[in-house]
Amino acid sequence: MNKSLYPSHPYILLFISILSISISSILIKSSETPTSVAGMYRLFITVILMLPFVAWKRLRTLEMSKKDWSVVLLAGLFLGLHFLFWMESLVHTSVASSMVILSLQPLFVMIGSYLIFKERANMVTILCLITALAGSVIIAWGDIGVSREALIGDGLSLVGTISVSAYMLAGQKVSHKIDANRYSIIVFFLGGSVLLVYNLCNHFSLTGYNVSDWTYFLLLAVIPTIFGQFLINLLLKSLGATTVSVGIIGEPVLAIILAFVFLGETISLFQFVGGMMTVVGMAVYFWAKSVRYTVPESRNLT
Repeated sequence: MNKSLYPSHPYILLFISILSISISSILIKSSETPTSVAGMYRLFITVILMLPFVAWKRLRTLEMSKKDWSVVLLAGLFLGLHFLFWMESLVHTSVASSMVILSLQPLFVMIGSYLIFKERANMVTILCLITALAGSVIIAWGDIGVSREALIGDGLSLVGTISVSAYMLAGQKVSHKIDANRYSIIVFFLGGSVLLVYNLCNHFSLTGYNVSDWTYFLLLAVIPTIFGQFLINLLLKSLGATTVSVGIIGEPVLAIILAFVFLGETISLFQFVGGMMTVVGMAVYFWAKSVRYTVPESRNLT
């Protein structure tokens, strides 16, 4: 792992990105604007904020084939679908249920990594993943809904999770061909365009929103998108989609801590036990990955 690419250890940046993403569900739940409109402006505002920091003149120097650009196009499509389905799922089901389904992302990514990149998961990785996933289920056990409405939301969340898994695999596929800044702006714009088409087809109003709504759009752009999705795109090159996805399993744990600190909510026994299982599973996984990275580096020094 080339740590010189980052201002700090990549795992610290991964923690910041997951913490930022964990705030998105709270923001989405607190607004009554259509989720597809919020997702569209979230991505478009992010593009506007990031544009001044990218040197587009170097775009022609990229060694990108038509196949690589098609992967970028697919990544933008999958990102738009993720926001469309996952954000809408929060309207129909609880945050807890949606997060549990979202925590299945590493499983889909691991399967995709094996099929696309021939990456094999060892037994330690599989056990850590199972432990972390079990912890996520225990955390949300008391809040998982079983009504027809909740099942619709869970289905939307599942489609959104599959979409974001495909998005991350596509990002890893081209991460060595295009830098994260330009890649992020392109896929954010494409994802926002997918939502724009959906909004126009459904005759959703794109104007007439008040100051609080625009503040909400801006917060979604800055916190979970720039400090969340963008940092994830930045880390795909060195950490890989599977490792980043495992980190996202910790989102429910961070959500519980945030609710305890800022909202004064109590932590139940299920949440405590599940949170500990998730933390242990993730800790062992990242420890094993750190050992795997540091051993080759130490050999090069001898």
